[in-house]
Amino acid sequence: MPESSIVVRPEPTDSGSYSAANRLQAAGLQSGIALFEKAAAAVPLPDPPHPIVIADYGASSGHNSLLPVGAAIAELRKRTRPEHSVLVAHTDRPDNDFSALFRTLEQDPDSYLHRDRATFASAVGRSFFTQILPSNSVHLGWSSWAIQWLSRVPAVISDHVQVAYCADRSVRAAFAKQAAHDWHEFIAFRGRELCPGGRLVVTTMALGEDGEFGYRPLLVAMLECLHEVADDGLITADEVARMCIPTVGRREADFIAPFAPSGRFERLEVAQLDVFDAEDRFWNRYRTDNDAAAFAAQWAGFARASVFPALLSGLNAGAADPRATELFDRLEVGIGQRLEAAPEQMQIPLAHVVLVKQR
Repeated sequence: MPESSIVVRPEPTDSGSYSAANRLQAAGLQSGIALFEKAAAAVPLPDPPHPIVIADYGASSGHNSLLPVGAAIAELRKRTRPEHSVLVAHTDRPDNDFSALFRTLEQDPDSYLHRDRATFASAVGRSFFTQILPSNSVHLGWSSWAIQWLSRVPAVISDHVQVAYCADRSVRAAFAKQAAHDWHEFIAFRGRELCPGGRLVVTTMALGEDGEFGYRPLLVAMLECLHEVADDGLITADEVARMCIPTVGRREADFIAPFAPSGRFERLEVAQLDVFDAEDRFWNRYRTDNDAAAFAAQWAGFARASVFPALLSGLNAGAADPRATELFDRLEVGIGQRLEAAPEQMQIPLAHVVLVKQR
């Protein structure tokens, strides 16, 4: 499974690399950046010539890292000399497109490399469910929209593409168990990698107090479209039954479970935990311009960029299936039509988690 979903930034440029999906997921990015700046102001710094190390867990193409890392570096520069080197390690699975990552770092006008000449970028192709970097080496860690993706699919959902809306309790329990295991492993290895006093800021999907996963109108439309496409013969009912978006939302209790009962795990403590409903910017724009077609197109574009690729695992030939492009096109159009006919605000539960390693 991927360790990053789609790229994010508060406001996209006119570049074709920034989609409607980017604008949506930015809903929780600004507050995450503020927490990352606060972390950068608090972490202990090494003496030169030892570099300050920032780790980006689940980097994807790098767009979700540019502004947070740049903001953290600017905060660090208030505390250290301009020639004190900063090393940024972007990590993701070995099959990530690291060429795209380095193009982003080199070419994007918001790249931190353009703003700080003593900052150096690197990449590591290894799952963050293992140790990636040397023990006690990372001063600042950042991870956004990554840890909600499970390391594996523990059960077949069959009646939905998202386990949050699955009717089978045993399936939901299997996913919850896997989510707990993955969170445990993720923070255990970060506890090894962070230096004493180091901090990690995580932004990920959550479950609010009402237990709602969110995105309900979008997911209902997606499931209806899949069945419609199957009825038309492009895909089979068996393939639909195998399709799954292996993301999870975690409750506040899930985030703090590994730290019970002492409040500490691998010398890590939860410094801050915020669970909140993020802004649906597409809906806010719709309320202003009453453009249902634009609202629907933005949400359909979000779905295509962020989760359609995960559905390909259900096809007989997987991601290489020649029907993939047509399937994506049909789904995007069908979802757009349904959302345009009945625009509805999406609930977007998110969590910010700040972890600190005790000295």
